[in-house]
Amino acid sequence: MMKIVSALLLLFVLGCSNGSSNKNYERDSSMAGMDVAEESIVANQMSAELIPVEQEQKIIKTARLAFETKDVEATHKKILQLASQYKGLVQSDNSGKDYNRIYKNLTVRIPTENFQPFIDGISEGVDYFDQRDISRQDVSEEFVDLEARLKAKRVLEERYLELLKKANKVEEMLQIERELSNIREEIEAKQGRLQYLQNQVSMSTVNIEFYKTTAETGITQSYGQKMKNAFQGGWNGISVFFLGVLYLWPLFLFAIIIIVIIRIFLKRRKKN
Repeated sequence: MMKIVSALLLLFVLGCSNGSSNKNYERDSSMAGMDVAEESIVANQMSAELIPVEQEQKIIKTARLAFETKDVEATHKKILQLASQYKGLVQSDNSGKDYNRIYKNLTVRIPTENFQPFIDGISEGVDYFDQRDISRQDVSEEFVDLEARLKAKRVLEERYLELLKKANKVEEMLQIERELSNIREEIEAKQGRLQYLQNQVSMSTVNIEFYKTTAETGITQSYGQKMKNAFQGGWNGISVFFLGVLYLWPLFLFAIIIIVIIRIFLKRRKKN
């Protein structure tokens, strides 16, 4: 029933567009007709996509792994070998040193069919994962909707091109060209989104971080830095000393008073 109604609407729109293009081109009715045509085309495409019982699912798979290893270089070499074995692509490869550890971070794009074997290969020999997150995002519905709307936009583009050929006035041509420009922008945007989803579906992303804990701090200083630290340490020591003296001022005041009293006492004793 939906297909019959959609087909009648589409025929009505095409008939109106052909009849009105001879002399009086009415933009509002034509644009409204094109919107109805787009919705009918999308409905037909969506219903056609729903006919098959078994439909290929579009799944975006991502993983994040973090673990400690005894040999960073050996683990790094193993992951690169696994990526090559399973036809993966190393998107980024970074390394560094913290206060007491050496680490490496890798981002690998792997074909979706090799996603799980690649994860299993990395997991061999790992006793404990600090982090092991695996996610699967189903984008099948968005994929089907984008394809249907992209086909509808292309059909509309063809309709506007036909109207452009039949337009007699400059104003009509400019209006149709503006609509064509908008439709083509939407087509490019939907194509870009579709290609992005297809890339994410076909190639899964695996983020890997592994590290080795060391007893060394890994911090080295130049001789000039050591001299600077020595001067700063000496100045800090002097500052601490004077601050300590200031804290003892009542004791010094009491000692001065005692000394003065003793000296006065000694002078009087000598006179006597």
